[in-house]
Amino acid sequence: MLMAHPAVLDDLIQQYETLQDLNAAEGNDGVQQRMGDIAYTLCIATGTADIDAALIAARHQLPGARPEDESLLPA
Repeated sequence: MLMAHPAVLDDLIQQYETLQDLNAAEGNDGVQQRMGDIAYTLCIATGTADIDAALIAARHQLPGARPEDESLLPA
């Protein structure tokens, strides 16, 4: 399986989290569309089917990730 470069994954995670904050504050269609695009890209890059799994998988591919990372714990 091809794996995305950690720098690309980190950038996508940062963009998604920033857009989440903007969407919570403004909720406009452009922000939602871009979030959908990034979610799709993260799912493809990590081989997952939903954004929550994609974010966890992406974080575990970043340098310094540990098996007991907080991203595995329930919210």
